[in-house]
Amino acid sequence: MLLLLLGIIVLHVTVLVLLFVSTIVSQWLVNGGHTADLWQNCTSGTIFHCLTSSTNEWLQSVQAMMILSIIFSVLSLFLFFCQLFTLTKGGRFYITGIFQILAGLCVMSGAAIFTVRHTDWHQASENTSYGFAYILAWLAFPLALASGIVYVILRKRE
Repeated sequence: MLLLLLGIIVLHVTVLVLLFVSTIVSQWLVNGGHTADLWQNCTSGTIFHCLTSSTNEWLQSVQAMMILSIIFSVLSLFLFFCQLFTLTKGGRFYITGIFQILAGLCVMSGAAIFTVRHTDWHQASENTSYGFAYILAWLAFPLALASGIVYVILRKRE
C-alpha cells in the first residue's frame, strides 16, 4: 500500500511539474530565433528582446485554463493529503479525483484552443513549430486524467 501511495504522489507531482513548466516557459511556438508563449514573445539574435504577448481573448482564455489547471492540481494534492488522514477505512478519494480530472480537462482545453487559434496570432510558416512547453502541456493532459481516475478508484486501507 505504501508503494502505491508513493507512486500516486510521484505521478501527481510529475503532473504538477509539467503544468508549471508548460505554463511558465517561453517555448510554445518556435521560429528560428523567435519564441512565443502565453505571456511574452522573445527574439534572440544580437540582442535578446521580449515583448508582452497579445491581448487576444483566446490567448487570455488559454492563460486562464493553464492557471486553473495548476490551481486544481495543487488543490487536489492538498485534498489528497487531507483525505489520507481524515477519510474512514474503505472510503474513496472522490473529491481529490474530481479536482485532478478538472485539472486535466483545463489543460486540454487550453492546449486545444492554442492549437486551433495560434495562426491568428503568428502567421504559420515552414520554420514555425510547436515548442517543448506546448508538448509538455499535451503530455500533462493524459497524466492528469489518469491520476484523477486512479484517485476515484482508490480506496483507503489501513
